[in-house]
Amino acid sequence: MNVKRIRTIGLVAVAAIVLAACGNLKNSSFGSTSSSTTTTGTKTTTTTGTADSEFYQGVIKNGRYRTSKSRGAVVSQNDNVMNLKSFESGLLDVSKKVFPTSKYAFQEGQYLSSSTVENWLGRKSSSNSEGLNPENNGKKDPNTRNPIYLQQLEEQDYMVQNGSKLSLGGVTIGLGMNSVDYYTKVEYGATYETDISTTELTAQGKKMANTVLQRLRQRSALKNVPIVLALYKQSSNDSLVGGDMIAYAVSKNGSTSISNWTSLNWKNYVFPATSESKNSGANSNDESDFSQFKSHVQNFFPNLSGVTANAHYKDKSLSKLSVNITTKFYSETEIISFTQYLATAAKRYLPSGVPVEITVKSANGDIQSFLARTAKGSSYYTHVFSDQGDD
Repeated sequence: MNVKRIRTIGLVAVAAIVLAACGNLKNSSFGSTSSSTTTTGTKTTTTTGTADSEFYQGVIKNGRYRTSKSRGAVVSQNDNVMNLKSFESGLLDVSKKVFPTSKYAFQEGQYLSSSTVENWLGRKSSSNSEGLNPENNGKKDPNTRNPIYLQQLEEQDYMVQNGSKLSLGGVTIGLGMNSVDYYTKVEYGATYETDISTTELTAQGKKMANTVLQRLRQRSALKNVPIVLALYKQSSNDSLVGGDMIAYAVSKNGSTSISNWTSLNWKNYVFPATSESKNSGANSNDESDFSQFKSHVQNFFPNLSGVTANAHYKDKSLSKLSVNITTKFYSETEIISFTQYLATAAKRYLPSGVPVEITVKSANGDIQSFLARTAKGSSYYTHVFSDQGDD
């Protein structure tokens, strides 16, 4: 099989997470103002500031946000948008373990270009010696062919302020590994699947991570900085939730190999569970709370197409709940009343002590309202999107 075509996707998930708020960064090496500014010659670098210690400050250079040079290059078969979002948010959570938000600012990857990432994501071949995926062995059987293991590769840079200068303090590299590789035997033909076990994708991912680390260390700017390598297990294309971060390792002092990995017990589940996807690892109390919430909401407002939630767990404890509601409402008064009821019902029934987001959409996908509560909060922020230019 030939190397799959690579596409570039304009992702905004990381920017949205990093720049989720504006304001002061408390207890930070960046100071107590809303942003930090450094000037070198005629170039000015600033940080965005943040109102919550949970978020990184972002880097702005010469008045512009620094976008990634590889800009979300992935193998074209990735059809589950939940994987893209979950991968990036999970990568941020891993980075916070090594690069705390109080000491580091976030900068999207500046050292790996799109062409470099595309080559690395490709198969190794006579025309692509840098391909991390195995060469095509010419076989078409799901169990004997060489699958595409590596689906995504993401770079995140973390900056520190030394005096008046903002410099690179560390890098995180995420490797998104396939649990299912989709392929065709002939061009435009039927799609077939090669299942990849967690054991196999983890072994392949760790091997590739060492190769990536060696290549990064050859770059002068990355020769001695801490580098975090993280492995992500992608969910299948038909999954209602994204995949899971499964392991990470830290390379310090310019080391070029990794032997010690830290396993992560992070899982994503969908509420309510489907017959194809049982939530065997989810807390039954959390599922029960959501079921009560769903039942009361549907009884009060019958014109709903669906009420589901993505539950994010870390070490078997709920860390975030994202609720998605699709309505058949047409009038703004219905949406306002529904949003008000949701705020009351969510406070009563949904689990406390974790961040909760509720997105209300129309059947055609337009966002009608949004509700959110922080882990420490008790009340919900609400906003209704009207047709009169509200934003």
